[in-house]
This record gives sequence, structure tokens and C-alpha cells, in this order.
Amino acid sequence: MADMSALSQLLDASLDPRRNKEAEAAISQEQAKPGFSLALLHIVASASAAQTTRLASALYFKNFVKRNWVDEDANYKLPENEVVAIKRELIGLMVSVPPNLQSQLGEAISAIAESDFWQRWDTLVDDLISRLTPDNSTVNNGVLQVAHSVFKRWRPLFRSDDLFTEINHVLSKFSAPFLQLFENTDAFITASEGNPAALKDAFTTLDLIVKLFYDLSCQDLPPVFEDHIGSIAGLLHKYLVYDNASLRSSDDTESGPQEYVRAGIFEALMLYIQKYEDVFGPQLGQFVETTWSFLMTVGLETKYDILVSKALQFLTAVASTQHAESFNNQDVLVQVIEKVILPNLTLRDSDVELFEDEPIEFIRRDLEGSDNDTRRRAATNFLRQLMSRFEGLVTATSQKYIDAYLQNYAKNTADNWKSKDTAVYLFTAIAAKGTATAAQGILSVNENVNILDFFTTHIAGDLQAEDAEPILKVDAIKFLYVFRSQLSPDLWRAAFPLLVNQLGNDNYVIHTYASIAVERALFMTDANKQPIIPRGDVVSSSRDLLTHLFKLITKNTAPEKIQENEFLMKCVMRVLIFIRDGVLPICDSILSSFIMIIRVIRHNPSNPRFQYYMFEGIGALIRFAAPKHPQVFEERLYEPFAECLSQGVEEFTPYIFQLFSALLEANPAGELSSYYRSLFNIILQGSIWEQRGNVPALARLLSAMISRDAQHIVDDKQLEPVLGIFQKLVATKAHESYSFELIEAIIASLPPQALEPYFVTILQLMLQRLSNMKTENFQQRFIAFYHFVSARQDKGLGTDFFINVTDQIQHDVFKPMYLTVILPDTQKLARPTDRKTAVVSFTKTLADSQAFVDRYPKGWTFTTQRLIELLVNPPVPTSADDIIPDADVDEVGFGVGFTQLNTCKKPPRDPFPEIVDVREWVGRYLKDADRRHNGRIISIVEERLDPVSKQALVGYLHE
Repeated sequence: MADMSALSQLLDASLDPRRNKEAEAAISQEQAKPGFSLALLHIVASASAAQTTRLASALYFKNFVKRNWVDEDANYKLPENEVVAIKRELIGLMVSVPPNLQSQLGEAISAIAESDFWQRWDTLVDDLISRLTPDNSTVNNGVLQVAHSVFKRWRPLFRSDDLFTEINHVLSKFSAPFLQLFENTDAFITASEGNPAALKDAFTTLDLIVKLFYDLSCQDLPPVFEDHIGSIAGLLHKYLVYDNASLRSSDDTESGPQEYVRAGIFEALMLYIQKYEDVFGPQLGQFVETTWSFLMTVGLETKYDILVSKALQFLTAVASTQHAESFNNQDVLVQVIEKVILPNLTLRDSDVELFEDEPIEFIRRDLEGSDNDTRRRAATNFLRQLMSRFEGLVTATSQKYIDAYLQNYAKNTADNWKSKDTAVYLFTAIAAKGTATAAQGILSVNENVNILDFFTTHIAGDLQAEDAEPILKVDAIKFLYVFRSQLSPDLWRAAFPLLVNQLGNDNYVIHTYASIAVERALFMTDANKQPIIPRGDVVSSSRDLLTHLFKLITKNTAPEKIQENEFLMKCVMRVLIFIRDGVLPICDSILSSFIMIIRVIRHNPSNPRFQYYMFEGIGALIRFAAPKHPQVFEERLYEPFAECLSQGVEEFTPYIFQLFSALLEANPAGELSSYYRSLFNIILQGSIWEQRGNVPALARLLSAMISRDAQHIVDDKQLEPVLGIFQKLVATKAHESYSFELIEAIIASLPPQALEPYFVTILQLMLQRLSNMKTENFQQRFIAFYHFVSARQDKGLGTDFFINVTDQIQHDVFKPMYLTVILPDTQKLARPTDRKTAVVSFTKTLADSQAFVDRYPKGWTFTTQRLIELLVNPPVPTSADDIIPDADVDEVGFGVGFTQLNTCKKPPRDPFPEIVDVREWVGRYLKDADRRHNGRIISIVEERLDPVSKQALVGYLHE
């Protein structure tokens, strides 16, 4: 068992920045000892240990479990007795420790549940229920925290039989005690009204109960809830209006326990109205009235923001059902707009303060599509939902207010600028229909308003005026951004230079919004997929544009400040993608700027989005400039990248391996330099493959190195360690594709005599996987691999070579493999390059395989039929296109996982570029073979083929 006191000291040391690195290294050593995870749990449980030590231990435990609980195939990586002990101790510990430790342990439980619940942990629900109490909040909160961390996993999942089996297992045991706890908690709150501390604890319980009510209902309506829907609705309504002075927050910016519980209730109400309206409809009236009166009277303090936005989202959900009719009335709409929409659309002093004091936070909240629930966005969405039902009425009513606000602004433009801001917001809310897309902004608009007229009359002036109020300037840029796909290319060409000018504005929000709009304008294309901004215009000004963007990014040199603003870096990336090889004259200074930023932020990588755009930007530079100057790029990037690797900057590692691969692929003829050879030695050490996020990029990098340094690898006796990596990858489902990528690179690059001693083992490993743990993907990759070998007679391989190797594993094992796997499923190969290789493979088999003449005469016939099927729709490999797909970063899951860089994706390689017309090549090859083999092909055709196949094949021979 790991030594607890020594481990406690190391955990303490890990919190000290001066000793952090060596402490982390020492803890890594400890991890290998048996019982490490249990030692961590005992430290978390130790009341005598310092709070900071216990928290550090809980964090380590969570991360250790996430990485080391199961492998890719869901087998335990820890010893069985440790697994059992952790599950036994964890729940009891969770209910007894303070809340900050509970949340870390809750995440660990969630990670364990991911693989184990419920079949391998079927005692969990009973264990939780047995610990619930009528009135001990600390214990109850621990139990509910565990339950929520396990059940919330259901929320985003698609329906499946396994999922419903798990949910029913939980509901059959948990729903009755859960409802009992809800009632007990209600009684306990009533009894504790004069006791603020007990009341706060009870509200934490209530908050968790509301979250669990959502978890348990998220996929289907639990029968027990349906049976008690009246009493449940009564309790939810009670706490939507409940108010106790001791639960109110004295700080105007901080939400209190009541706000969080009410916000959770609104979320549950939205779920029920969207999914179970037939059951919940009769309960709805009381909630709509309460919400209405709340929105009419609530203050503008920021502590109510979350609640106001949830209340508005709830009304938006109501407005999407038949209950919307109650809004279909001019008088009601006037009330809605005056009392609810406008107060929540109008800028408050706190918003202006945010604009001035925390500009990046202002931008993140303000942007369409951000996760932040703001009053403005929720009010806008509510108005749009009403508009989708009653377009004419809502437009006409809103237009009156827009005109009135604009008139008020015109009276005194200096003092009344907020009126114009409200008018622009209100106009945008009614002009746009549907949600904005990341690629094109708003796609459909309200035909009752004129966007271009509004732009030229009210917006364009603020874009041009030097002295416009900063927030109105931002409104103007944002108007362009939101309605970007509605403006004509001519208008865009006129507006684009104005946007670029705003990059020079000193105001942080203005130049950031300008960079956001410039980036999207460069992304936009016309009907012919051509950019709407002329490429030449941007190329000619790219030096100034990029220099200025880098200056803005590095204005403040602290690592966290440099990477604070991902929008500026995204703009850099887009300019580089847009100008393509137009970067060549300036690539040296751009490279220097990137290297400088990497060197600063590697010490503290804190913004994954910024890092992603930065590495995509470097990827674009490599893609468009490295083929012309491969030496320069390899030399200049090696050192900064190698420093990041040697210092273990995990966030950068998968990106760096991808960029190294792209660098080497940009110069396929060059030999590896000495510094890449030293990197090759590091890659051969297994430990670097342990981090799963590295594997896709490492497999690609290793393949690129092999193709550039084949002879050196053979001479240096490095083939066996490379094959060792192949063996590791081929054994797991998660990495099987990369194992084929690697082995195909080895076979394509190395001389066949060097590989000969290993071929039997390579195939043995594959056949083991096929018989023990076959996946659809593995089978497809194996078929492609067979054709890859069979098509390469020129390298001393080919069909007979493959048969000879399989005979050494087991005599004649080729026959069932060929008949049941390769022949029937070759047609399923999806990649055009694989299909083309299969055509070549089948043709060469018919033309040159001796085994198919002597041993497998029927195989000759079957192969012909399959070849003809492939040729009906001859495969044409796509030439490497130049389109770089745009990744929506919100879809990209960051973390220590693998994130694909789109700018330097590996292009599909056509292994037989010399074969242009596949059909013509097949006919020519078979005719040549017939001559080589003294008429053998024609006589086999006559002997073995049925009339239909004969006619088809002879057709190719005569083409």
C-alpha cells in the first residue's frame, strides 16, 4: 500500500509553485504502487489532514480514476480487489465530507458509472437509498450529489434499449424514496423557517432534488411521477413563489439559493411542456401566471439574470404550444413588449460597466450562440417565438417602439444613445427568423421589414463616423455580422475596408468585434463557391493586417493575457487560410510571431480555443508555405515544438505531432535530419503512447518518418520496436485504424526482404483479432490491407506471397478467409483509394497468381465476378481538394483528447496515380498477361466463366 504520510507531503508540495514539477513527478512514481487510489481516498477521509491536502487528494483521485479505471475495451486496469474496495468505500465517504470534496468525488463516481453502471455496479442504487434520512441535510446532499452525477449522464443520450433498461432499473428502486424525500424536505423547510443555517442546507437538498427530477424525467415520463403529477406540480409551484428573507442575497451581483432553485424549476417545467404537455398541460396555468407577475415586477439587478432568462425561456416554450393563443392580441402584446421585452433588452448600467471593465466577458455573453443565458438573448428569443406565430401583429407592434426610440435618439444623439441601442436590438430581434448559424449568420428574414434600408439609414453612419458612441459602433459591426448572408457581394466589398479599419480602434470590444466580422466575411462564398471578398485585396494588405492582429494579441505580454482573446487568433487563422500561398513573401515574420507566442503561453496554457486557432494557423502556414521552404520550416519549428514536448505541455502535444507530420509530408523526398531522428527515438518509447489523445497524431507522424527514413530504420535495427507499436495498436478497438495506417506505411517504404521475417507474425495478430474481437471497421481495414499487399507484385508481394504467408500460420487458411471475408465484402469498401487498389489486386490475381490457376480454380471465377461488380461503377479517387472545412469549435471536444487540425489533415493518397482510366487499364493488363503466359488468360476465360461474366470480361479485353 502506498505510504499515506509521504503521499500527503507530496500532495502539499504539488500546491507550491516552486516544488510543483518535482512533486508531480514523484506522485507519478507512486501511482504505479498497488493501493495508490485507496491511499488517496484515506487522505480525503482524514479529518485531521489540512483542507487543502484533502482537496488536492480528491482532485488526484478523480483524475486517476478517469485515466486508469478501464481500457478502451472496458476491461479494468486496476486490480480486482482495488476496484471492489473503491466502490465499497466511495459512497460512504461522499456523504460524510464537505461539499467542495463532494463535487470532486462526484465526478469520479460519474466516471466509474460511465463504464460500470449498472450491470457491474448493481448495488449502487440500493446503497444510495439505504443512506437517505428524513432530516440530515449533509448526508442527503451527499447521496443526491452521487445520484445526480450518475443519472445526469442520460440527458444528452439517444434512446436505446440498453439506456431504457438502465433507467427502468433505477426508477423501479429510486422513484418512490425520491418522492418521499421531496415531501420530507418540504416539511423540513417549513420547520426550519426560523433557522437560517438549516434552511440553507435544506435548500441545497431542494436544488439537488429539482436537478434529479429533471434527470429522472429527461428520457421518458416516469410512471410514478405521472401518477403524482398534481402533488409534484404543487410543490414545484410552491418553491417558485417561496421567499424567505434569510435566503436572499445581500449582494446585487450574486444569485442566492432561492434563485438557483427557481431556475432549476423553470428548466424542469420547460422539459415537461416540451415533452409531456398532454400530462402536464392542466397544471400549466398557475405557472404561466406566476412567471408573468414575476417578470413584471423583478428588479434589474444582475443577481436575477439567470432567473429572468430561465423565466423567459419558459414562456418561449409555452409560446411554442397551443397555449400561445393567449398572446394573440394587440393589448396583450403591448404589455408583453413594454413590461417584459423592453426592460430586458435595454442596456443597464451594469452592462455598460462590463463593456468597459471586462470587455472579453461582455463579448462572450453578447455573441449569438454563446452558452451564457443573458436577459437580452432570452427576451429576443421570446419575441421571435411570438413572431413565428403572429408575424404581422408582432412586427407592427414592435415597429412602433423602434420608431419611437429612434426619434428619441434623434432629439439628443449625445445623451440618448441608449435609445438607439435598444432600437437596433429590437429591430434585429424582429428582422431575423430562426437561429443564427455559425457559418452564415441569419439565413431567413422577416419580409415585413427592410434590412438594407435600415442598414443604410441607421447603421452605416456609425460604422464610418470617427466619434460614434463605442457601443453603437459595436452594434453596427454586429449588425453586419448577424445579417452577413443577407448583404450583396457589392455591399460587402464596400463594407469590408470599413471593418478592417475598425481593427485599428483602441477600444477592446470594437476591435475584437471587427476581427469576428472580418473572419466571417473571409469565410463567406458566393453561389459558385468563390469568396465574396476578392483574394487580391486581402493578399496586398495581409502584411499590415496580420502584423496588426499579432500586435493586438501580444499587447499585454502575460501568458494568460496573450491567450485571452481567441477571436483575434481566429481572425489570424482565417486570413492565412484565405490568402493561401499569398503568405510566401511574409511567412518569415508570421512564423516568428507564432513561435514567440508558443514560447510564452506554453508555461500556462489556459484557453483551449485560442490554442486550437493558433495551431490551425500554423497548420495553414505549413500547408501553403512549407512545400516551398521545407528546410526553413523544419529547422525553425523544431526547437520550440521540442521544448513543449520535453516540458510535457500536454495541451499542445497532439497538435505538435500533427504539425510535425505535416512538415515531413510537405517534403517527402528529404532524409530525416538528426533532430528528427532523436524525436523518432522518443516516439519508439512506449510511454508517449499511453496518453490516448496522442495516438492518432503519433501514428501519422511515425508513418511520415518511416517513409522518409526507411533505409536508416533498417540499418539501425529499429524495425522491431516499430512493429512492437503496431502490435500494441492492433490489439485495441480504439486504435485499430491507426495500426493499419502504420503497417501500410512500413510495407510501402521498407524493402520486402527486411520485412520477410515478420510477415507471419503481422498476419497472425490480424487473424487473431478477426476471430476473437472482430469489428466492422477492423474487417474493412483488413480487406483493404489484403488488397494493399496483393496489388504490390512490383515490391515482391502479391497474392501468392500472401497465400504463402498464411500457409505458414495454418495450411489453407486463406481459402475460408478469401471466400467468407474478402470476396463478399470488398464491395463495401468506402474509400475510393481502397476500391481502386481492390481493382488492381483482383486484376493482378487473375493475371499472375499461380495459386488461383492450380489450387483455387473456382476462386478465379468468383474473383472475376467481383472484379466486374467493382468495374460497373469504377472508383475514381478524389484529387486532394483545396477546401479546408470549418470546424465549429463548440463541437470540437477539447481536453487532453485528440483534436483534428483541419488545415493540415492528411490528404488521401492515390497509391496508383499512373492508372487514370481503371477499365482501360484492366483490359490492357489482362491482355499483356495473356501474352506473357502464352494465352493462359483467354483459355481460363473459355473454360471457367459463365456466359454473362465471359461477355463482360471479354468486353474489357477488347476495349
